[in-house]
Order: sequence, then structure tokens, then C-alpha cells
Amino acid sequence: MKTIFRTTALVAALSLAGMAAEAQTALRLAHAAPESDLQQSLALFFKEQLEERSGGEITVTIFPQGQLGNDAAMVDGTRSGIIDVVMTGLNNMTGLVPEAGAFELPFMFPSRADAYAVLDGEIGQGISAEFTAHGLQMLGYPENGYRNMTNNRGPITTPADVAGLRMRVNNSKALSDMFQLLGATPQQLPVAELYTALETGVVDAQDHPIGIVQSFKYDEVQDYLSLTQHAYSALALAMNPNKFNGLSEEQQALVMEVAAEAVAMQRELAQEREEEMLADLASKGMQINRDVDSAAFQEVVRPVWDNFIAENGDAIVTAITSR
Repeated sequence: MKTIFRTTALVAALSLAGMAAEAQTALRLAHAAPESDLQQSLALFFKEQLEERSGGEITVTIFPQGQLGNDAAMVDGTRSGIIDVVMTGLNNMTGLVPEAGAFELPFMFPSRADAYAVLDGEIGQGISAEFTAHGLQMLGYPENGYRNMTNNRGPITTPADVAGLRMRVNNSKALSDMFQLLGATPQQLPVAELYTALETGVVDAQDHPIGIVQSFKYDEVQDYLSLTQHAYSALALAMNPNKFNGLSEEQQALVMEVAAEAVAMQRELAQEREEEMLADLASKGMQINRDVDSAAFQEVVRPVWDNFIAENGDAIVTAITSR
């Protein structure tokens, strides 16, 4: 009789354990930045808050620094369900929704507040909805920041200072067009290959937000950082739609709520730490140039807007600029 009771109890315990295992949802979150970057800070916040507030029903494992592939591979992996959540530059997704490239146009956003209002408002949400049809449930637009130019030749003050530079570019058509207009030679390279390319002279210049310059240690291979702030660069935090739809309504709401809080937290940190990051880079020998003729740059690169409108129409540009 005791054996029967023990067997019954064991079966019941295993059954309960199986139900608990089925109830738990494990998420894999991937991004390309080092663990010292604010993208990792966002990922940790997302993990900790989601696990705590779901009572352990949702767990998150973070894979930083391109452990699950480069940006393109991570986006494809999320669309196919190999990865559950991806954080990457929005530019890595604009091939799916070309209209989102408007957010990357040079000098589109005069301030961070303008960028946030567009990305978090009706315009950004409209773009988010379009990504769903392409296998991406958008959770939010974290901060990458204003892009600035680094090189080894000298400070960049006017458009003429860019001419002749071998400039690494990402896959943003707008930025590639911009650097061509400025007389540089754009060369597209994944961020994972950029440090070595700068170190070996394959390229001699690049553009990234300050946080990326610091976390990827480009100060070790670049002498000059010029605060051109020529384009605001958003990140995208996105989830596989099937995984998202497999959650209960309450869990879906929690994921969206925690994602919004994580984005807000990371944006705030980015602003608070910017001057600290610049001071750190300067202390390591990087020369920081704030003397930039922004008006001259805007005049030269205006055709980039015209090219975008010719290819995608003027609806989203007009919606942003007429706010």
C-alpha cells in the first residue's frame, strides 16, 4: 500500500512539474553590442523585470556581442523563430519596410525629443505595424543615438574635410548616399569586422553614436571624433510574432510594458552618460571636435532626402516634418 501511495505521489509530482515546465516560457534575446554597452543594460533590465513580474513564468537568456550571428543573421533568426527577441540597429530592418528608412535620413531629427515623439507616436507605431507582416513584432525603439564621425586624418569641421576618406558605412542607403555626396568612399562592413578594418587600414573612418565608439573601443584605432550629429540612429527591439502570440494576453501586455520601460530607462542613461563617455574617450587620447558647420553639411546632403522621396514617396517625410 505504501508503495502505491509513493508511486501515486511521484506521478502527481511529475505531472505538476510537467505543467510548470509547460507554463514557463523561455526567451532568447540577442544583440551585437559588448556587455559594457547600454544595449546590455537594457537587456538586463528587460530580463530582470520580466522574470520578476511574471513570477518566473517567463525567463530570458541574453546572448550579447553577436554570439548568435551578425545583425542580418539575428534578424533572420528572429523572423524564423530561432531567436525570440532581437535588438539591432533599425537600419538592419529597413530592407523589409523601406519607409522606415526615413528615420535614418541625415538631419531628420533636430533633437532627441523630436525623435522620441515620432518613434513612440502614431508615425512610429504605423511603421511598427508594417513589420508584423514580415515576421517581426516590434516592442520599441531604444536609443542608439546621434551618429558622429571618427577618422585618423584630422578634425571634421566642414563637408570638405570628409572628401577622400575611406568611410565604413552600415547598410543604410541614406548614409551611403550621404557620404558619396561628401566625397568619401563608402565601404559597407558589418560592425563585427569594423575594429580590425580600422586597425589594418581597410577603412580609415567610420560613423557611430558615442556609446558605440566607447564600447567597441574605437578610440584605440581612431584619433579624432567630430560631433557632426549628422543622423539620429534608432535601435529596434523586436520579437518573433509566433512566440509573442503564444503568450497569454496578460503576458503579452507585460512584455510590452516592460519593453517600454526598458527603452525609457536606456534612453535616459544614454543622455546622462554622454558627456562622461566623451570625457573617457578624451582621457584615452581621442581628440574631440565640437566645432562643426552643421548648416553646410545639411545643404550638401539635402539630395539624400530627394532620392528617398523619389523611391518611397513623400508621405512619411511630410508626416514627420509637418508635426
